[in-house]
This record gives sequence, structure tokens and C-alpha cells, in this order.
Amino acid sequence: MSTPHTRRGGPPLLAPALAWVALTVAAAVLHPGTRPSADPATTLTLLADHPVSAQLSALVLLASAAPFAVWVGAVHHRLGRLGLRVAGPTLGLAGGLLAAAALALSGAAQWAAVAAAVPGGEAAVTGLNALSFALGGPTFAVMFGLLMAGVSVPTLLASVVPRGLAWAGLVLAAVAVVAVVGLAVPPLQYLLPVVRFGGLLWLVWFSAVLPVSRRRVADPELVA
Repeated sequence: MSTPHTRRGGPPLLAPALAWVALTVAAAVLHPGTRPSADPATTLTLLADHPVSAQLSALVLLASAAPFAVWVGAVHHRLGRLGLRVAGPTLGLAGGLLAAAALALSGAAQWAAVAAAVPGGEAAVTGLNALSFALGGPTFAVMFGLLMAGVSVPTLLASVVPRGLAWAGLVLAAVAVVAVVGLAVPPLQYLLPVVRFGGLLWLVWFSAVLPVSRRRVADPELVA
């Protein structure tokens, strides 16, 4: 007979997942940002004309790193409780925490860019905007890809989540690897939203179906 301790699967996953989704969407709506290739004067004018929304977006982006990191720690704990003590979850943990750090630093750089948006500040704004993009775009994407691959492979092999979900995570991870090349090949930057927003859907789906115990894994509806 199992004890309450052995049945415990750790903290719920949907709460931090939905919090991260809400903050990510809010940050994008408040201020979509500009690409590093944009004209410096245009970028400075945009930030100077909308300082409140731009800085609020930066703060929301920075704050979004917290529920994301909570989710990463919670899913690593859940996978351990399911007996998946292999390299994948640990790699996913590393990728997830680095992705959370990239989000926080990207938000901080974006906030600093708004503060630097004064006459004659084109060079500072351009550099900080490029740093924010590099951290929140390609850096986040490749680390998020490592997280998705790290948890998708063991859950696929152990059949603890639907196969389609695990394969979706692996496909998004592959897209993330290609998207990071966007730092050198700008046309590939259009793959970054695929990773970010496709990853949002994947993360919520994963949170909803990952079982809390091996007993639930045996349910055919969970592994179909």
C-alpha cells in the first residue's frame, strides 16, 4: 500500500505554466520591440515616445522568468518521482534555468534601453536593444529547446505522455537549434516566434498530461 509521501508528485505544473504564458503574452502586447537591424534613430524615437509601455513590458518580461524557473524545477522533481533518473531531465533542468536567466537579463537590458533613450543616446540604445534581442530571442530559444528535448526524450521512451506531445517537443527543439543561427542569418529570426509561442502551447499541454505517479502511467488513456 502506497503512503501519501510516495504518491506525492511535487507542486502542480499548470499554475506556473499559465502564469508564464500570461506574462509572456502581456509583455509582447505591451511593447512588441524592434529588431537589431532597425534604424537606431527609429528605435530611439519609439522608446522615447512610449517609455511607460516599453518599461512595463520589460518588467513583465523580467518577471516572467520566475514562474518559468518554478515550472522547470517542478517538472524536474516530477520526472524524478516517476523514476526517470537519466541524463535528459538534468539537461532539461540546466536548459530551463539558463532560459529563465536569459528572459530576466533580456528584460533588464530592455529596461535599460528605455532609460538610455535620450537625445544622443542612439549608440547605447542600439547596443542594449541588440543585447535584449540576443538574450530573449536566440539565447532563450536554444536553451528552451534543450529543456524541451531533455524532458521529451525520456518521457517518450517511458511512454508517460502522449507520443505526439513528446515528438512536438523534439520538433520544436530542432527548430530552436536552427533559429539560433538567426544571429548570423537574419531571415532565420522568423523562426524565433515559432519556438516561443509553439513552446507556450507545448508547455501547457505537457503540464496538463504529465502524470504524478507511476500508477497513473498505467492508465491507457494517459499513454494512448
